[in-house]
Amino acid sequence: MMWSYDHITVLYETQHILFEEYMNLSRQFYVLALLILLSIGLTVVADEETEEVVRMEEVVVTARKREQRSFEVPLSVSTLRGERFDTIRSSGMDVRFLSNRTPSLQMESSFGRIFPRFYIRGLGNTDFDLNASQPVSLLYDGVVLENALLKGFPAFDLDRVEVLRGPQGTLFGRNTPAGIVKFESARPTQTLEGYGRLSYGRFNSSNFEGAVSGPIVPSVLLARVSLLTQWRDDWVDNEHTGEADVLGGYQDLAGRVQLLWTPLPALEARLKFHVRDLDGTARLFRANILAQGEGGLVQDFSQGSIAHDGRNEQTLSTQGLGIEVRYDIGGFQLVSLTGFERLTNFSRGDIDGGYGAAFLPASGPGVIPFPSETASGIPRLQQFSQEVRLMSPAARPLAYQFGLYYFYEFVEMEDFNYNTLAEGALDGVARQEQESTVGAAFAALTYQMLEDLELGAGLRLSHDAKDYTAWREQAPAVTERGPLSPIHRDPQDTVWSGDLSLRYQVSSNVQTYLRAARGFRAPSIQGRLLFGDDVTVADTETILSFEGGTKLRLWERRLHLNMAAFQYFMQDQQLTAVGGETNFNRLVNADSTIGRGVEAELIFLPITALEVSAGFSYNHTRIDDPNLAIQGCGAPCTMLDPSVADGIYAIDGNSLPQAPKWIADVALSYAFSLPAGIRLVASTDWAYRSRVRFFLYDSVEYADDWLLVGGVRFACLLPYTDIEIALIGRNILNDTSPTGGIDFNNLTGYVNEPRFWSLELVRRF
Repeated sequence: MMWSYDHITVLYETQHILFEEYMNLSRQFYVLALLILLSIGLTVVADEETEEVVRMEEVVVTARKREQRSFEVPLSVSTLRGERFDTIRSSGMDVRFLSNRTPSLQMESSFGRIFPRFYIRGLGNTDFDLNASQPVSLLYDGVVLENALLKGFPAFDLDRVEVLRGPQGTLFGRNTPAGIVKFESARPTQTLEGYGRLSYGRFNSSNFEGAVSGPIVPSVLLARVSLLTQWRDDWVDNEHTGEADVLGGYQDLAGRVQLLWTPLPALEARLKFHVRDLDGTARLFRANILAQGEGGLVQDFSQGSIAHDGRNEQTLSTQGLGIEVRYDIGGFQLVSLTGFERLTNFSRGDIDGGYGAAFLPASGPGVIPFPSETASGIPRLQQFSQEVRLMSPAARPLAYQFGLYYFYEFVEMEDFNYNTLAEGALDGVARQEQESTVGAAFAALTYQMLEDLELGAGLRLSHDAKDYTAWREQAPAVTERGPLSPIHRDPQDTVWSGDLSLRYQVSSNVQTYLRAARGFRAPSIQGRLLFGDDVTVADTETILSFEGGTKLRLWERRLHLNMAAFQYFMQDQQLTAVGGETNFNRLVNADSTIGRGVEAELIFLPITALEVSAGFSYNHTRIDDPNLAIQGCGAPCTMLDPSVADGIYAIDGNSLPQAPKWIADVALSYAFSLPAGIRLVASTDWAYRSRVRFFLYDSVEYADDWLLVGGVRFACLLPYTDIEIALIGRNILNDTSPTGGIDFNNLTGYVNEPRFWSLELVRRF
């Protein structure tokens, strides 16, 4: 993007206006934190005389592509691992179990288990097209999984999950203006070990997860094999057909094989192969479940039943290969990281969420203006990525790394429309092809200016190009259109990104930092041609973010507290105008978007047997573009934005979609022993988010006021064995809330997962 004098002037003036708000918010945050610390301190002092001191270990992360203590990393980063991680995903849910489990992280999906959409600090993308880009990048063992369908790969047998908030444009590059979610697999081990985890629960759900790790050739060749199998029977009735238990089930299988080869002390190579196969139900859209003029769900809503006259099916198959090689050269380390990914999928659903139509003798539930049944699929996706970097020794006052990166992706996409009233006959076909290439060079350094003061800096130059073609072979009869000749687009851009940070060590237990970062998202393309004739392109978006934070390790390191405050300014943000009066998307750029907020995380061991962890975030986002207006909903919803023309509404001043102001989570775990060597562990965890809107516009119906999900786990460790038996409950209050909607036909919505109970058996060796 070219920055004009007017752009710079507006940005400069905006920064001065918001600086006072930012400082006031920061002061309030730190005062609140000090009060919390004081109250905790009194509790700890009371316990110190009677309780044995137990220090928590410091989590090691790779947020800067080096192994570092999280305490020493100058950015807002969270980690999930161990018992808490295993507990919150124990219902067999897909990767959306992470939603609202760390500050500023929200997730949702209109595809079900295969297309998670991530939002960090309010920044995400509601686009449901199969080539949609997201401003949150996901990395699995260092390899970026770019397509949203790849991002749904299950999280199992992991060492940890890292959530990096804020732009990560230096070391990770494109499509990271909001942040990164990193999955790190458990590595092969020198000794034979493993585990098995088997559970059975509601809806005849069965989940098995296990791993075996150990040496093939001691100290030379190690291996680890991991497996995940998840089943759920159909549990949703179709009232229209009179069939019981016909939808809602799935069979999800995933596996991973790792080989770790160290033929020389200076050489290490890790090969990883992973696969996934899913067959199940696509997202269940439900007609007219949003209360008109009131918001929320209608009073007679039932999760256990729908009324569909269309088909529902979903399949997905992925295969991937990763090769990581590390070679030590006189204290320096040369790293090569190669990734291959392949994917095919097909997903079909009843989009209108009901049966019949208003012009027929029978339809419902509620008013169904017209039937809609569509499908999308990827017959072929191939991704290749290669990174090579040279890293200096970390122990030197000046530590640095620089490298080259290449990314290639080719994806074929298909969109189909079906005539539900003609027994689901195919009557619309559109196709897309997209080829993406990225080349980048990057460098990053840290310099120990003084004993307690560290300077960090990084710079990356990226060239991003797309070659895109879309055409329509057959138009749905209702559109009165015909075939459409191929439309070609080839946007490209060369963009720089980077960061600058200062980290000051106040003491061995207190660190504080300041960070400025610039990130970008490459141009995006949208061509949903079943119901329209246009291909839209969104220009590159850029973000400038400022962040300050403090990390404390107090009271014999039994309390870990991380706090951060941030402000960002985004230019030309890519937004997706979804729906309207037709089932169509288009991309737009907003002139400016502003966000600010605070985040805090706490882990506390007040006594040996009790662990408390909590997270909190406040995010305020605002679109600043007086000329930006979009189509309102086609369904009979109550619009709250000002109208500028018939059916067109201004969204200037709106917050971003799926961006809750408040996110909070808390988890408690208490362990105690009984006679005969029996050990019991009781834990509970809760996650809350405040109001979210589903679309760019604001309406009464297409929003949800709040969501509160709680879980419990009661475990018994049998004496003299490595066997554990547990009772697990998820969403124990059965909070049922809409998490998204379809707005072009009727008040269609979809909801979160229902209450779930299960028994679990765990064996470790």
